[in-house]
Amino acid sequence: MSGQSLVIPIVLWGRQAPSHCVCSVLLAEDQCTLITGCCDGQLCLWDLKTDHQIVPRALLFGHTAAITCLCRAGQGPDRCCFVSAADNGEMCLWDVSDGRCLEFSKLACTHTGIHYYNSGTGGISSNRLLCHGNYPEVLIMDAASLGILHSLVSKISPDWVTTLTVLSSPGEHEEHVVAVTLSGYIKVWNLTTALTGLQEGEPLCEEESKPISVSDCVCLTVCPYSHRCLLLISQFTWKVLDSGDFSLLCATGPEPGQGWAGGDFIAPGIVLLWDVEGCAWVYRLPSSCSPNSKHFRSDVGRVLEREPASLLYKMLPPPCDKELLCSPVLAYFCTTFGSGSMHLPQLLVWGDSSGRLAVWELPTDHMHACDLPVSIVTSLATYFKSLNPSPAGIIDQLSTSDKGHLLITASLYLAGLGQLACGRHDGSIVLVPATQTAAMQLLQGPHASCRSWPPHRVLHAHTGSVSSLLYPRQLYQRYDARWLLSGGCDFSVLLWNMASGEALHSFCVHGGEITQLLVPPEGCSVRVAQCVCSVAADHSVALLSLKERRCIMLASRHLFPVHLVKWRPLDDYLVVGCTDGSVYVWQMENGVLDRCVLGIGAIQILQGCDEALPAGESAGLPAVNLKQAMARRSLAALKHAAHSKLQTFATNLLASGAGEKDANRKHVNQALLVQALRSGSADPLLHVLFFNVEALIIQLLTEEAARPVAGVTSPESLHKAQGLLQRSGLAEHAIRGGRKAGDLFQQVKDTIKENIKERLLDDDDDDDEEEGDEEEGIRHQASRSDLLGHFSSLSLPESNLTMETACLVMSCLHTWGLEPLLDNLCLQRLGMLRPHHPVAFGLVSRGGQMALMLPGWRREMDSGRQPVNSTHGVSRSVTTQHLLSFISLANTLMSMTDATFLPENNNQDTSRAQQIATGDDLILNSTQRQMKQASAMQTPIKEGWSQLAALHCVMLPELLGPQRFKAPLLEMLVKRWQDRCLEVREAAQALLLAELQRVGPSGRKEAIDTWSPYLPHYTEHVHSPGQGSELSELSSPDTTSSEGRGLDEDHDLQDDGLSSGLALSLGSSGRKLQAPFEERRKQATAIVLLGVIGAEFGAEFQPSRLQAGAESRARSSGQVPEGFGSAAAGSDYSLARHTSKALMFLLLQPPSPRLPAHTPLRRAAIDLVGRGFTVWEPFMDVSAALLALLELSADADKHLASVSSGLPLTPVADTCRSARHALSLIATARPKAFITTIAREVHRQTVQAANAQSPPPVHPPGLARARAEILRVLDVLVEKMPGDMAELLVEVMDIIMYCLDPSALKKKGLQECFPSICRFATVSYCNNSHRIAVEARAGRLALYDIRTGKSQTIQGHKGPITALAFAPDGRYLATFSEPDRRLAFWQMNTSLLGSLGMLNSAPQLRCVKVLDIEPLPCASAPTVPASGTPATVVIHPRPTRLIWTTNRAIIVMAPDGREQRFQV
Repeated sequence: MSGQSLVIPIVLWGRQAPSHCVCSVLLAEDQCTLITGCCDGQLCLWDLKTDHQIVPRALLFGHTAAITCLCRAGQGPDRCCFVSAADNGEMCLWDVSDGRCLEFSKLACTHTGIHYYNSGTGGISSNRLLCHGNYPEVLIMDAASLGILHSLVSKISPDWVTTLTVLSSPGEHEEHVVAVTLSGYIKVWNLTTALTGLQEGEPLCEEESKPISVSDCVCLTVCPYSHRCLLLISQFTWKVLDSGDFSLLCATGPEPGQGWAGGDFIAPGIVLLWDVEGCAWVYRLPSSCSPNSKHFRSDVGRVLEREPASLLYKMLPPPCDKELLCSPVLAYFCTTFGSGSMHLPQLLVWGDSSGRLAVWELPTDHMHACDLPVSIVTSLATYFKSLNPSPAGIIDQLSTSDKGHLLITASLYLAGLGQLACGRHDGSIVLVPATQTAAMQLLQGPHASCRSWPPHRVLHAHTGSVSSLLYPRQLYQRYDARWLLSGGCDFSVLLWNMASGEALHSFCVHGGEITQLLVPPEGCSVRVAQCVCSVAADHSVALLSLKERRCIMLASRHLFPVHLVKWRPLDDYLVVGCTDGSVYVWQMENGVLDRCVLGIGAIQILQGCDEALPAGESAGLPAVNLKQAMARRSLAALKHAAHSKLQTFATNLLASGAGEKDANRKHVNQALLVQALRSGSADPLLHVLFFNVEALIIQLLTEEAARPVAGVTSPESLHKAQGLLQRSGLAEHAIRGGRKAGDLFQQVKDTIKENIKERLLDDDDDDDEEEGDEEEGIRHQASRSDLLGHFSSLSLPESNLTMETACLVMSCLHTWGLEPLLDNLCLQRLGMLRPHHPVAFGLVSRGGQMALMLPGWRREMDSGRQPVNSTHGVSRSVTTQHLLSFISLANTLMSMTDATFLPENNNQDTSRAQQIATGDDLILNSTQRQMKQASAMQTPIKEGWSQLAALHCVMLPELLGPQRFKAPLLEMLVKRWQDRCLEVREAAQALLLAELQRVGPSGRKEAIDTWSPYLPHYTEHVHSPGQGSELSELSSPDTTSSEGRGLDEDHDLQDDGLSSGLALSLGSSGRKLQAPFEERRKQATAIVLLGVIGAEFGAEFQPSRLQAGAESRARSSGQVPEGFGSAAAGSDYSLARHTSKALMFLLLQPPSPRLPAHTPLRRAAIDLVGRGFTVWEPFMDVSAALLALLELSADADKHLASVSSGLPLTPVADTCRSARHALSLIATARPKAFITTIAREVHRQTVQAANAQSPPPVHPPGLARARAEILRVLDVLVEKMPGDMAELLVEVMDIIMYCLDPSALKKKGLQECFPSICRFATVSYCNNSHRIAVEARAGRLALYDIRTGKSQTIQGHKGPITALAFAPDGRYLATFSEPDRRLAFWQMNTSLLGSLGMLNSAPQLRCVKVLDIEPLPCASAPTVPASGTPATVVIHPRPTRLIWTTNRAIIVMAPDGREQRFQV
């Protein structure tokens, strides 16, 4: 699953709990969550309850090795974080609330300990991590980005650091790092100097180094009560040192059979220690170790007379029935609970390899306490057993037998078939529809009472448990679609025919359990391409030919277990890597071991396999192939190199037919992925269902577009089209022509194929192979249809697999129990199903890490009514993901036809589609009644989906309440503001606006104050009229960022494209640093979020329309835009100004590797410029913004037309769509500004073109390329805002004359080229003279000559012109002014000299007659819509018109229909 996709995981844990060998423990800073790390790399989150209970909440998957240490990473206003480190150098930063992985890094060194340090240097709080381990330095890392800032090195006896602590003196402002090395040296570094006086990356040497008589130190801690004592614990002894000079204050001798593991101060003068066996002791220190005692340091230098520590009490571990694999781990935590929280001041947490977790609550009076019993003991196994009902597995209904519950040992999801293959420990394999078996375990319904449901098939042949499964067709199309391979503990590999359930062949060549089944890549030889690779536990690797049914190569000389298998197809090499680091290179053709390499050579060979040329490039390098073949001395390789080019051509031609057929299956069912996981090597499999919401939406829309719908194709249109074809005879000609062309092309193709075969296949063996390949290709084409036909009895048809997936995810995501009426609608009308119990969801992070909720995580009651199955109280990120998925899917289903999950409706829809496809049956009279009935049935379905979307978008916070609803994360919604899937984008925008509306002005102000410090500041340094203002970036005053990286540099870490290519600001020091992903994401989020707030909630106050005095008074009185006022600092409107500059920077910045042309961030800026244009207008260059948007939308029709229905928009098409929408918003919000700006740019470019001395450029400017887009916007303005257009008709006509083609205008006329402008009574066009007359302001008249492209303005009336019209012959022009009550007749100059006289500014018309007319009814009312009047309000539906009856007679028609006739 891609990190950019919206993925919803659902977990089916099964009855058996996963193993959890605890190796590290941590109490989070929220004091309510315990974190445990295990030896398998997983992390578990446990909730500490007030009633002394520990409940497991989630299991985190993010490491591939054992956890070595855990550490706190700071607590912010909305989240608490911790850091985990693994044995292979991996580090992850996690969010405690939901288990999200915020950052991930991997170093070449292993951390054994991490110390959290909060630095308050310079008044700025920053979280730092002090890491030590199997390396001779102490690394200082940033807790937010996991980047290395400084390193503390040693000049004297450098060695690994085993433990460290931070020592701070109460009277001093400096802090020091005190560490103990493996060789027994105690070292001191000045931490304050490292954080303030060093450049980033500069090392710092120690200030003091002193040897001590301890070489195996395991713990070093400072007393938090006095800061004068250090507790130093080694394996067999522990000591108390003075932190001033490290002198010995107290020591204990070694005790037989006891090894210390750690300890800490729990009170003044009292220490807690624990050993490797899990026992804990509490000691009271002598008075010489107390700084407040007069005997402090009295025992320094005295060895024999030193007072020993006294034992107060001890704590024994809970009894265990089985032997532990490793030593228990203990950790002490001093809690600081406030009022109303748990009263557990001191906790001792214990964990062992069996997964048990124990907690002791230490007493407040340590002097009079006795041995303490365990307060809490729990484990994952105990928790799973307490659940009722037991957690469901993927095929629990099919896993019961006489021998008990059958465990799943191997699992494989066949995505193309929608089937799930599960191998069990009894040797059987179950084939079952994945969606139906998941619905059986998760949802209620009639299927729950059927024992044999869903339909399945069981394959029996293995005598031992099934260890691995492989469906080769899922990886490469060259394999038969019916083949399934399975490997078992009986040392055999079986080849199955899934259609018949028959075991075709058994490969018994290994001497151990089959651990892996692999497929050779493309580019291998023909023989190897029909093989699969099997790896066994006896360290052997085999190539098994599925075509020949035999083993063609067995590599069994490996001394260690096989770790990985790689391929070199061009060299005919099989590369095997073992766990000891050795690499074996085998020749696949003859099975000869070519070499065995260790060390750096082995690493280079493995890297060379990754860098090998693809198979398609082998034909272009014959010399290289021949050289490699000669070096190997392989006859087969020589032959392959000699014929490579011809074979490539032949293969491409022979596969062209199959490629055309497979092109339609490019988008297979990727909406659901079933992945089997195993937390421990001995654990049974658990299954995770990954629902890709974007892929599901695409499949729904694609199938909807491909399905014939009754409401779209009417009987009349089909009957008309059928009659037209019959009359014209086009149908028969098309059929015969298509057949002839197809036959001719097929004959040519077959001839070429035969010629190639004759040249290429020169011996009998090759002939046999080629004929077999051709026959097998035919079988491949038919095998899939046969297999789907067989599986049709096991599941619904393939077309309904998408609806099954949608039903499953929608039923699990819906909040049941809130509205009973809506629940009934979902069950009875929409076909959704209620879950059995709360569903265990998951959360996928951008790096592939997962947080999986454990079963039984939540079960609440809603005021004593039905239980509410809601995940919206888990965390804000879970709420965001689930609401986005549900709303986008609900809107998609609402846009479809008959989008219901009821089986009878699906059958009706199928039969209706078949009836529509027949064609002739549609003409029946009963079809119209069926269409009306279908429309009536669709109405409640669409209303149901609409109500569900409204419930989850708007009503859910009020119905659930603040205790059970965690608000969506604004930053996650901002990330999806320009999602590539339009349905997800619309859902994210609706959710973000609803959340901003819900929080009110105070919540929006809080969001502004939170994100405004991350807003980059830009300034203008180049400004030219008509050109974009070139913006440069300034340093943000509150953040120190660094230069951004391009998209390619962070491709693996990005879960969204929002921050890709964002150029970050420079730090105050001027050094260019490589900023982490988190900082760039925050800057991108700040730009979009503040842009949304300003665009949607900052338009109540518009400073651009105020006078200077009124504006200053409004600003001084505090009348700022509600929710978008002055925030961080500076003058009024500073935030709006900086946001506007940031948006303009993203809009106008030329494409570059750092900021590509079509990133989501740039598209978001385009969208927000259009949405909030009224807010940004005073702070931006309007001309530059409009020209940039026109340039982006110039090719919108071309790019948008190429997008198929249901598929996501390409980045280019999405940019064009956003720019077009922004132009429409700007034009409707400020029509006068849009018209005047475009008219000014038209005039400027016209003048430049007229005065240009050089020929016109090859590539026209953006304004010329966007002529069609300008006309589209003008058409929208004429339709919606005719009043504003009427006031600027001259400017509008200038734009129209620039955009329209003069030759087309002369040929077709204005009425046909741009008919919307002709609805104005003050615009007239003459077909004979090719002139256009337009009313100008103040009674003037503008006359345009299309032949010359010139215009002329004359004074016509004293008042504004109300109507004008040309005579039919074009000799006269009549103008009417209602305020003057005069009708004027103008004689046009139609001679050739008169037309040429226009070039010398000679008049083209003269007034020949003026008539006074009677006042018209309602003369005081204007004849066009008033300025600013909405488009739906029209004052005069029929304005005053001038109608010529003859060439010299005219009628003045009043708005009420009265007529007055006049003669010239």
